[in-house]
Amino acid sequence: MELQQMRYVIAVAEMSSFTKAAQRCLVVQSALSHQIARLEKELGARLFERTSRRVRLTPAGAAFLPAARQCLDAAERAAAEVAAAVGEVRGRLAVGLIPSVAAVDVPAVLREFHQRHPKARISLTVGASDELAEQVRQGDIEVAFLGIPVTAHPRGVMARKLAEERLVAVVSPDHPLADETSVDLRRLSSEVFVDLPAKTAGRAQSDLAFTAAGLTREVAFEVTNADYLTRLVGAGLGVALLPPTYAEGLAGLTTIEVTDAPARAEYVIWGRKSRAPAANAFLELLGIEEE
Repeated sequence: MELQQMRYVIAVAEMSSFTKAAQRCLVVQSALSHQIARLEKELGARLFERTSRRVRLTPAGAAFLPAARQCLDAAERAAAEVAAAVGEVRGRLAVGLIPSVAAVDVPAVLREFHQRHPKARISLTVGASDELAEQVRQGDIEVAFLGIPVTAHPRGVMARKLAEERLVAVVSPDHPLADETSVDLRRLSSEVFVDLPAKTAGRAQSDLAFTAAGLTREVAFEVTNADYLTRLVGAGLGVALLPPTYAEGLAGLTTIEVTDAPARAEYVIWGRKSRAPAANAFLELLGIEEE
């Protein structure tokens, strides 16, 4: 059983197509099909059901796929460790981040990382803090940047607080509040809000602040994407509470100080288990030594 055969199986499973898998693997389709057929013969079981319309895993293929991924990950990790022993960083670096991360200029850090370690492969996942934390716990992502309420702390991972800041109100330029220099939560409670989905970490600090003040507010629009959230605010559909360093970069919107604003903390987190060389190098670039 060869690693290349496992790569082909994974590619077909993910693309649901031999043709697309061959294109992704940069081989002709006949060669890919031949290698998978050899593997199926060796295993004594068909891994895929092939019809004129679709390709899908058989029960045997579904059982084989997780083990194949583990083998490839282990092989890549071994190669990365050998390279690190002679001073070269390679392998995969998977980074997760919230859209509004502001304590670190992530593109600038990634640029410097790539310049120092051009053979490392970088993948980015943008999502919500709670989802990213779970992916780090599961080992799907090595490093992630989160924004959570100051009363919370990332669980089941290693963490370093990067910054803490109070949120500001963001409105469209023609909103009735746009000429105000400051407001408080009571004044804002009469406004319609655009916010992240309920029970997400990015929403929690605002919900907790209004509840603690004995206030309620109307969140008329829930958006999973922070960029689209600001588009709705710009269209005059509501008010949002955002980190000031993130709000500063938003063109066409007005920011207002909130005197009793909720605060959020930004963290960088990483897994408790041993880290790959690329993750170690990235954390070192952030000023975090191996712990």
